[in-house]
Amino acid sequence: MTTVTKELKVFFNKLMEKISVETESIDMDDCNISIEEAFRMCEIIQNCVSGLREYFIKLEPLDESEEITFFKKTKPVMLSKLIYFSKIYDIEIKRPNGSNEILLKYYKNELNHLTHFFNRNLDFYQYYRSNSTHLDSCYFVRGSKNIDICHCSSSYANDPLFSTSHDYLVAKIFANDMLCVYLNKKMNSWENQMTVEKNRQLFPNSNMKWTGSKIWAIELGYALHASRVVNRGQMDVKEIMTFIENYFNIDLRDYYRSYITIKGRKKDRTVFLNLMIESLNKKMDEDDSMG
Repeated sequence: MTTVTKELKVFFNKLMEKISVETESIDMDDCNISIEEAFRMCEIIQNCVSGLREYFIKLEPLDESEEITFFKKTKPVMLSKLIYFSKIYDIEIKRPNGSNEILLKYYKNELNHLTHFFNRNLDFYQYYRSNSTHLDSCYFVRGSKNIDICHCSSSYANDPLFSTSHDYLVAKIFANDMLCVYLNKKMNSWENQMTVEKNRQLFPNSNMKWTGSKIWAIELGYALHASRVVNRGQMDVKEIMTFIENYFNIDLRDYYRSYITIKGRKKDRTVFLNLMIESLNKKMDEDDSMG
């Protein structure tokens, strides 16, 4: 690695760290990204990409292998985040008002757009994902005219000093991978809400409300599932969690993630179950002492 590429890598990493810090305030795991948050991240990343461009074009000329590395593996990482948040902003600001069914259909349609993109670019997708290199000098070197240009509206795809024919397409692939996760979680969220509303009809007179922590309810649900004491073990976790949600009026969204947290506890993995045991034993001791 030359001194120039080392300096470029250090500068790039500083910009990516800045983006990472700004992203920490957003609920990325649950994909609860607001329009305002998406817009703010677009502005931040746009400035970072512009800064990277200015730094890059002032560098001493890179040799072909260095240029290929930058446009194939470096720039797309940052640009993909700009595409990702831009698309989320577009999706959420155009989201229709309506029932859960309408919203579920909307997100499914957005997911279908990603599938169409994949099908249209299947040959290049397979080339990139298979780590092929025989066309890199055509795809990832500026000024190459041997391969049809990837047409798109982004200014970063049409900048002769800061783009090649396919670096934007790589960034788009990265962004679409993240968008698939986002849209699937959104659909799961709306499907869960539809299930909750449907099952609430089965418990119209339930006035019981869970007043413990959410993670305790999840611990109880997994304990019921693992012990196979409900319907002879024929109910899956989702059905048990849905029952607890509806009967106790609590939202247990993304309960599997909480289960991972429970499994990862260092000292005591069954805090709530142990508390129940201690509380019951204490009550029985008190009853005994009263005669």
